Amino acid sequence: MTEVFGYTACRQISEMLFSIAFFHVSEYILAIIFHGKSNVTLKSLLISKNYLVAMIFSLVEYLVEVYFFPGLKEHWWISNFGLVMVAIGEILRKLAIITAGRAFTHLIKVYHEEHHELVRNGVYGFVRHPGYSGFLIWSIGTQIMLCNPISTVAFAVVVWRFFSQRIPYEEYFLRQFFGSDYNAYAQQVPSGIPFVN
Repeated sequence: MTEVFGYTACRQISEMLFSIAFFHVSEYILAIIFHGKSNVTLKSLLISKNYLVAMIFSLVEYLVEVYFFPGLKEHWWISNFGLVMVAIGEILRKLAIITAGRAFTHLIKVYHEEHHELVRNGVYGFVRHPGYSGFLIWSIGTQIMLCNPISTVAFAVVVWRFFSQRIPYEEYFLRQFFGSDYNAYAQQVPSGIPFVN
């Protein structure tokens, strides 16, 4: 059993736990910075039942594979590539939050508020939904970092599907708020999620 939880397993699991902790704690802190502590709930940690199930499934996959197929986890170039994806996804998402400031919320706004503006500068000049792009890259990266083939595919499909449904819903309201300005922006800048216009 000690061999199973050797250097590779300890490093990969530690990187995964640190990535998860950093992602959620930083989301919560940024929400407090931009919206004030009284306007932020634990929902800003972005931990749902489905998310917990997915992460538990990925850890179970990891433990099963590290026990029965330990060589699968020794592909360092794959694991390091996943770690780079985690960092890129994290940076992109946090840049999106910082650039949008108060306009960035974890819940889709269905009513226009005074401070809600159409952000087109910074990372929003390259993709319309950099926060979603960052999360997609981050989540897939966590599984590549663990060398989890099943969870890599599952995370990619599930997270892509979630955003492919969320983006049209969110953009419906953005078009209501900003009209032709948003239409022009949407024609010039891609969504940031593959195959989602």
